[in-house]
Amino acid sequence: MAVTQTLSEGLKREFEVVITNKEINNLVEVKLNDLAKEANLPGFRPGKVPVSVVKNRFGKQVLGEVVRESVDNATKETIENNKLVPSSQPKIEITSFEEGEDLKAKLSVELMPEFEIPDLSKLEISKPVVKVGEKEVDEAVEKIATENVGTKTVTAKRPAKLGDTVVIDFLGKIDDVPFEGGEAKGHNLKLGSNSFIPGFEDGLVGCSKGKKVDIKVTFPKDYQAANLAGKDAVFETTINEIKEDNDLVINDDLAKNLGMENLASLKKAVSEQISKQHELASRDKSKRQVLDKLADSISFELPETLEKEEYNSICMAMNPNAKPDNIDKSDDKPELQADKGMSDEEKADASEIAKRRVRLGLLLSEIGRKNNIKVEEEDTRNAMMKEIQKYPGQEKQVMDYFKNNPEAQQQLSGPIFEDKIIDFILELANVKEKTVSVEELYKTDDLDLKKEAAKAKKSNKSLQKDKPKKTVKKNKVKS
Repeated sequence: MAVTQTLSEGLKREFEVVITNKEINNLVEVKLNDLAKEANLPGFRPGKVPVSVVKNRFGKQVLGEVVRESVDNATKETIENNKLVPSSQPKIEITSFEEGEDLKAKLSVELMPEFEIPDLSKLEISKPVVKVGEKEVDEAVEKIATENVGTKTVTAKRPAKLGDTVVIDFLGKIDDVPFEGGEAKGHNLKLGSNSFIPGFEDGLVGCSKGKKVDIKVTFPKDYQAANLAGKDAVFETTINEIKEDNDLVINDDLAKNLGMENLASLKKAVSEQISKQHELASRDKSKRQVLDKLADSISFELPETLEKEEYNSICMAMNPNAKPDNIDKSDDKPELQADKGMSDEEKADASEIAKRRVRLGLLLSEIGRKNNIKVEEEDTRNAMMKEIQKYPGQEKQVMDYFKNNPEAQQQLSGPIFEDKIIDFILELANVKEKTVSVEELYKTDDLDLKKEAAKAKKSNKSLQKDKPKKTVKKNKVKS
């Protein structure tokens, strides 16, 4: 095999790979001989099939396997022998091959940019901290008590009012014809909960036990059942019972009903839960500071392929209705032009965001690589279990999906890897706590694409050096 470098431009490298016909034939002969020893064909004893027969039967298949393996090995050897660190999957394309002739291929590689990791100990991070107060805990306990207050039957003769729970039978009809899913008996409905179609609960306010009432409503135009959306309906409804909430009592009995030893232990558990929620919110804001400061700290050339992939991904988020624009004549596969129909300003925003994200991604990956930060199998397994718990009753299907889709597992590993790197950075950084209010901690600062574009424009520093001119070299390199 002979390898010749043909292009060195920025982070791009291209090589011409030549695998001689003799090398291919030798590999084919080895495979055919091995296959002949194991072949079991009619008219021959197992392992006694002549190589010529095997070649006639399986020659083209074996040749195809040899070509694939040779090209894969050529890619691997070229990268290893020339100590290349690709930023994305190398691409190799067979440019010339006829049976009996040498195989020629073009190997394209984009390299990881070289850069120095900033001094992480000099990162100044302000960590927002909220101390859980007694008032916050009491309000949370009161909310829990309200949700678990229970009801009691109203014995006095009075009509139903907002806040009551009515036990009802109902039958829904459209044009005097009952519809599927429109009937129930003994249904408990809290008036004012807005859990039914608009107007239904209002029609029961003021009604007494035993009353039968026809409630006229109109299904919302965006109702989930398309056959009912926007249609007028009548619900023939009977009130069987009226219940009211029990008195709100916050004491040891409440705590015991919730599985706690006493009220003090309930308050302690609530305080710890609130503290955990605050800590997660605090970490999220600290993480955002880390990413912003890293984005502003370093500039380097970006791999074109990664930048283009990220740009397309962002455009698809900004332009979700994009459709395949043209056809690749070689394989008739539609090619999506993700930015079709977007304004110049939107395209510029997408480009700025892509540059920032790719730069941060490479920087975080390099920090992880140099500090031996890895996602362990147990980390991925725990993430899978958390994901599975989101789909009760479908655990087996979700588990099988992850087992059969390595890419889905990889999607779980990505955020874990990033979080581990952020934790590592926060340990080294100069983190100072700042006491803030609950409102300030949870103040919405969601980074939508427009805000992210503004940040990206600010942090994206263009390289100060001119891009190197395209150079073509015909140098023999290691093979």
